[in-house]
Amino acid sequence: MADMHIMMPIPMPPAKEAAPAAMNIGTTIRGYRLQKGMSQGDIEKRTGLLRCYLSRVENGHTVPSLETLQKIAGALDVPLSQFFADDAVSRDVAAIALSEDEIRFLTQIQRYSAHLTDADRKLLLAMVRKFAQTALT
Repeated sequence: MADMHIMMPIPMPPAKEAAPAAMNIGTTIRGYRLQKGMSQGDIEKRTGLLRCYLSRVENGHTVPSLETLQKIAGALDVPLSQFFADDAVSRDVAAIALSEDEIRFLTQIQRYSAHLTDADRKLLLAMVRKFAQTALT
């Protein structure tokens, strides 16, 4: 008698226990989709991924593969790396329209600022504020 192996699906944790990374990527995807005025149906048409699957990704119930993330990034016309940017930067970026260079620059500043002393961080913030005031006047 031949050995029979039954493949059991690995259950994902319930929504309230979904992995933080899955929720962050899903939230980021939703933010970019809404920013671009697209529906899940629009993404479905561009990627071939079902709307119910996209909903599960956006809600953190399913962790997509890199190949799937690449399809979604292509449909949204954003670099794949944006799905992995720092959470705070991702939320801010989803709220405003910036060029890819500006997004990379702001992400780098945030990463570097974590390694600064409090005094250097305050100095950097003061310089940025002064620059912003000058640029707005």
